[in-house]
Amino acid sequence: MKHPQGIRGFLLSLGLLLFLLLASVGLALFAFFTLEVFLPLPGWSILLLSLAFLVPGAVLLARRFPFLSDWYYLLPALSFLLVFTVYPIVLTLYLAFTDYSGARNGMPDRSTETRVLEVKGKSLVLEGPAREALRCDPCQGVPVEVYTQAGQRFRTRVLSEEGDRIVLEALPPFTPQYVAKINAFRFVGFRNFAYILSQAGKALIPVFGWNVAFATLTVLLNALVGGVLGILLNNKALRLRNLYRTLLIVSWALPGVITVQVWVALLNYNFGAINRLLGVLGIYPIPWLLDPDWAKVAVLLVNLWLGFPYMMTATLGALSTIPDELYEAARVDGASPWQAFLNITLPLLRQPMTPILLSSFAFNFNNFYIIYLLTGGGPPQEGRLATAQATDILISWAYKTAFTAEGQSAYGLGAAISLLIFLLTVAISLVNFRLTGALREVR
Repeated sequence: MKHPQGIRGFLLSLGLLLFLLLASVGLALFAFFTLEVFLPLPGWSILLLSLAFLVPGAVLLARRFPFLSDWYYLLPALSFLLVFTVYPIVLTLYLAFTDYSGARNGMPDRSTETRVLEVKGKSLVLEGPAREALRCDPCQGVPVEVYTQAGQRFRTRVLSEEGDRIVLEALPPFTPQYVAKINAFRFVGFRNFAYILSQAGKALIPVFGWNVAFATLTVLLNALVGGVLGILLNNKALRLRNLYRTLLIVSWALPGVITVQVWVALLNYNFGAINRLLGVLGIYPIPWLLDPDWAKVAVLLVNLWLGFPYMMTATLGALSTIPDELYEAARVDGASPWQAFLNITLPLLRQPMTPILLSSFAFNFNNFYIIYLLTGGGPPQEGRLATAQATDILISWAYKTAFTAEGQSAYGLGAAISLLIFLLTVAISLVNFRLTGALREVR
């Protein structure tokens, strides 16, 4: 078969490669779950099984479509794309419509592990009453896992129970020695989104409002400070300007995790160096990380320290593209330095800086690490959910809901919040692009 040309050939080759990868993984999963009934297999054996199906599959496809062998160099990139990008997105979409959590995780509850004393057909005799051992009332329809000490496992459901006897929906191909209830999770439709909207006044609305304010103020402050410093350092007559550039970029060069931890110590109410300095000046100590309003100020100031070098560097790069002849012509025409700045520098800075400001807004809209490391989303605020406190933004709210929600990690609810974050981020980005014309073609 000849190699199709143009976009059709590219799409056909890409489609065949994706089919090869997905078919290999699908067959590997089927083989894994089939063999697991008879043999205890580690999870990483799925990778070996995938390779076992992938290699002969690639040979067969290359014989049927000879042109495809030229595209096999894309297989590693496509594999990483599917595993680290597509799969998490699909999984998040799926979990957003379930009640998946720490208590409902689809895994066996080992606290209900019960010894099987006798097997009679499809019924198992347990060492105690089924309802007490498996903690179910009634037990009909409850998913369970039966297994042996050798690691053979089989999942099924309870059809009925009476005393210490349960009847299974299906039998394993081995004699079970133990049985345990599975912490099953269910499809709940839009229940997670309904809950988020029902608690909007305690979480979604205040968190979203602060999230927009945080991203906007951060971009404005960083752009203002970084832009002014960039313009000042662009002056070729300034002595030691390279030294100033080096010193001002230090906060950007240091690892952000370390820098934020230093700021946590500096802003400590009782022992922080900043409050000690204010005390020397006769000013009462400021509850930087203890008061909701001051905590927001602290987040903005620390983020300014971390972010202004980037804006300064971007401004210096944009200024280097402006020809000196324009300023010389302006001086010949009698323009003052202020007029040259307003009519030459600012207009020529706007075009290259606009996409930088938009990307900075998108980054800070989901700037998780500054919130998590500096304040942890706190301090607590009256009338708010425990997972959505004074300085929480949407992404930290989703994280705390998914991983620290009162010991019952609400992964499904966290996935629903993540989906809302995605939709809000896309909507805000589209509005920004439309208002600024960042994607408009220049003719």
